[in-house]
Amino acid sequence: MSSPLPIASSRPPPAVNLQALRASCSACSMHQLCLPMGLDQGDMQRLEQVISRRRRVKRDETLYRFNDGFDMLYAIRLGHFKTFQRNASGGEQITGFQMAGELLGMDAIGAGHHLCDAVALEDSEVCEIPFSRLEDLFGEMPTLLRQFHRMMSLEISREQRVMLTLGSMSAQQKMAAFLLNLSSRYLSRGYSSTRFQLRMTREEIGNYLGLAVESVSRLLSALKKTGVIEVSHRDIELLDLPALRAIALGNDPCA
Repeated sequence: MSSPLPIASSRPPPAVNLQALRASCSACSMHQLCLPMGLDQGDMQRLEQVISRRRRVKRDETLYRFNDGFDMLYAIRLGHFKTFQRNASGGEQITGFQMAGELLGMDAIGAGHHLCDAVALEDSEVCEIPFSRLEDLFGEMPTLLRQFHRMMSLEISREQRVMLTLGSMSAQQKMAAFLLNLSSRYLSRGYSSTRFQLRMTREEIGNYLGLAVESVSRLLSALKKTGVIEVSHRDIELLDLPALRAIALGNDPCA
């Protein structure tokens, strides 16, 4: 089994000065996925001046809570997060897992306050983007506005796919689709699409997919037994992507 992916295992860098911060967008390995994508050097510098600071968020630390007032978007630079809402009994209902290159906080744009909690799954780092200053740039930088609309569209599409996954798939399909989703997201970030670490617990995966933790463990063991994956604790290797895709589509080749 290979070592964990750099994106998941790298520790946040030491504090930076203002000059280093303003060079961060162009130097960041995630800038082709984040807001700076498609900007020329001049527009990149204008955006960098809006980003107020990098913020380190330790494992299990809350970035924002339900009903917190909205003034910032957060671009994930390093690490992983989960977002969740509280159900009627006060328990967590996980609504998503986010990773580097994605924006947190867009749920609050319409309401003016956050509609969920966001918590770091590991030591992470975000870039804070004051939304009022970002809005000022939208009128002057059409490329930035288009990129923001693109990111919002991707987020909406991702939520729709989750609703489909939870509403119409079997437990086995859900697990296969979940692993394939992580695979494609890591691939788009330049990391291995077949070897990675799960930064969430089995309990959290079950919560997200609507499965008991025992079912999550059983499904992973079944996929391992049939040679589709290799799993050791949180280390995952996808050995047979075509078979995993077939399972997600309801065409289990081993059935």
